[in-house]
Amino acid sequence: MSIMTAKVIETMTPERAWAIAATVCDPEIPVLTIEDLGILRNVRMEDDAVEVTITPTYSGCPAMDAIRDDIRKAFNEVGYPDVRVELVLSPAWTTDWMTEAGKAKLKEYGIAPPSGHSKAGGHAGKVRLSLAVKCPQCSSLNTRELTRFGSTSCKALYVCQDCKEPFDYFKVL
Repeated sequence: MSIMTAKVIETMTPERAWAIAATVCDPEIPVLTIEDLGILRNVRMEDDAVEVTITPTYSGCPAMDAIRDDIRKAFNEVGYPDVRVELVLSPAWTTDWMTEAGKAKLKEYGIAPPSGHSKAGGHAGKVRLSLAVKCPQCSSLNTRELTRFGSTSCKALYVCQDCKEPFDYFKVL
């Protein structure tokens, strides 16, 4: 072990490790960190290693490999070479785990954030409602869904009837 690595290991705390992991951005929506998205589930120290637990937004999410590599890179850049990234599918990720700051960043980026809570939040039974989705450009509720699947599986494509701008809506999952 090098002197630099020994120094980093001595000063690495669980809080510092979380902060490092929390800087990693989602490759599909680069204004969001994995903490904003709520996919950063746990960071723990074990001997000379850091173990980071993440949950994908859905089980087939193609961004997970890039996120795993970016987490390792973030720790390697501060001199911490031994990083394990664990992918956990249960419990399944829900938009309820997104931070309010993350939802605000989505809106500012031009993606309508999820509205409401998911079934994972403990709601029972089917309730089919057609909720209005607010346009992230002009804040109009006069919008309509063009297609259930947008640029990624977790987003739907909408158009605003007032400003005529198309936009992604991050679906409630």
